[in-house]
Amino acid sequence: MLRAHRLFILAYDGCQLLDVTGPAAVFGAANEAGDRAAYDLRIVSPDGGPVTTNSGVALQSRKIGGQPDTLLVAGGSKGLAAVTARVDVQRWLRRVAPRCKRYGSVCTGAFVLAAAGLLDGKRVATHWASCARLAKRHPELSVDADSLYVVDGQVWTSAGVTTGVDMALALVEADLGAATANLIARHFVLYARRPGYQSQFSPLLQAQTEAEAPFAGLIEWMQAHLDQPLDVPSLAHRAGLTERTFYRKFTEATGKTPAQFVERLRLEAARTLIAEQLPLKVIADKVGLGSSARLGAAFERGFGMTPSLFREMHRGQTESVA
Repeated sequence: MLRAHRLFILAYDGCQLLDVTGPAAVFGAANEAGDRAAYDLRIVSPDGGPVTTNSGVALQSRKIGGQPDTLLVAGGSKGLAAVTARVDVQRWLRRVAPRCKRYGSVCTGAFVLAAAGLLDGKRVATHWASCARLAKRHPELSVDADSLYVVDGQVWTSAGVTTGVDMALALVEADLGAATANLIARHFVLYARRPGYQSQFSPLLQAQTEAEAPFAGLIEWMQAHLDQPLDVPSLAHRAGLTERTFYRKFTEATGKTPAQFVERLRLEAARTLIAEQLPLKVIADKVGLGSSARLGAAFERGFGMTPSLFREMHRGQTESVA
C-alpha cells in the first residue's frame, strides 16, 4: 500500500486564515474522496502549538521538522516580516524545499521563500497588491503580476487568498486526476475551476466594481449572452440610452470601448473553453465569434498566440502521488 503524500502548510502568527484553510480543505476533501487518505496533511509553524491568524482564529500546528513531499507557505500581512526574519525557519526551508517533489506559496508567502533564495530564477505569482514590492525586493526572480497561479518546475506559487484553492485543486489534479479535482470543486459549490493562466484582474469583476448602474447589470447580462449580437445599438437599447451617450458613458466607466470590452469577455471565455479541449468551431459559436478563423485572429490579437498553440501549452498532465 502506497504511503500518504506528506503535505505541509507553513503557518505563523498573523498569517492569512484562508491561505491555510482553503488549500487544507481541498486536500482534506481529496482524502475523503478516495478509498484511502492520499495526503498526510500537516499545518506546521515555527514553534508549534496554536497560531493566531489575521482574523483572530487560532489554528493548531506542529513545530517545523521532518521532510515533506509538498510544502506550501501561507501569506499574510501581519507576521510576514517576523517569520521571514527567523533564522531557524529559513534554515529549515533551505534544507527541506530542494528535496521536496514540489514546494511553493500562497499569496505573500512568496516573500518567505524568496528570502530563503528558493525562488531565484523562477517565474512566480503573488497577490496583485504585492507584485511590485516583491519584484523590487527580489530582482532575481520574475513576478507574474497577472496569473492566478504559476508552475515553474517544482515551484508552485499562487496569487491572493482564494487563488490558493485554485492552485490546490490543480495540485490534486496532478496527483489524483481531473475527475477527483472536479468532484471536489462541485462539492465546494464553486462557480468554475479557474486555470492558473486566468488573470487576477477579471474584466467582469473589475467592470462590475467600477461601473455604475445600469452597467453593472448590463455587464453581467453580456457575460451570459456572449453568443448574441453585442453591438452598440443593441447594448445601448438594453441600457436605455442613446448610442452616443451609451458609448461615452460605458467607455468612461470601464476604460474600454464597448467593442474592446466585448472582445475581452469573449476571449476570456474562449480561453477557458480551449483548455477544456472543445473544437474551435464550437467555441467560436459559444462565445459569439462565429468562425474558427475569426476566433484565431482575435485570440492572436489578444494573447499573442494561436488557439492551437495555447491548447498544446496547457494540455493537462497527471502524475501519481508518490
